[in-house]
Amino acid sequence: MVRFVAELFDRESLVEQARRQNPEMGQDQIDAGVNGGILFGLLVVTAVLLAYTRLANAMARGKNWARVVLTVIGAASVLFGLFRVVAWAGGIAAEVGVVLRPVDLVVTVVTAGLDATAIVLMWRSSAHFRKRVAVDSNFLRP
Repeated sequence: MVRFVAELFDRESLVEQARRQNPEMGQDQIDAGVNGGILFGLLVVTAVLLAYTRLANAMARGKNWARVVLTVIGAASVLFGLFRVVAWAGGIAAEVGVVLRPVDLVVTVVTAGLDATAIVLMWRSSAHFRKRVAVDSNFLRP
């Protein structure tokens, strides 16, 4: 998310990219499009951060469904990170015009490693979830 927000605030790069994609647009249209894109991006980041926070809190309370959802999201993140690294190493990214800076690759590898570690740790703490299920089932008994 930090990388995404940093890219959102790189206005010059966004304007250059918009100008490259739509050379017939005027500066006012490009500025309006970039401003709208930044606002939309910030709203998406806020929604994702809120969702992650709620899921993490539910998991901390022992909800297994939250652990499963976080595992799926984390696995998708790991696979996407591996795809980016393979695309860069194989030259696919350069062929389609995507520029991956070394910093982007380092952040991708670190993020994928952290996500994989979080998945492993979530599933290694199974006793927390078993204990929670036992407490919940005892609570429901008359």
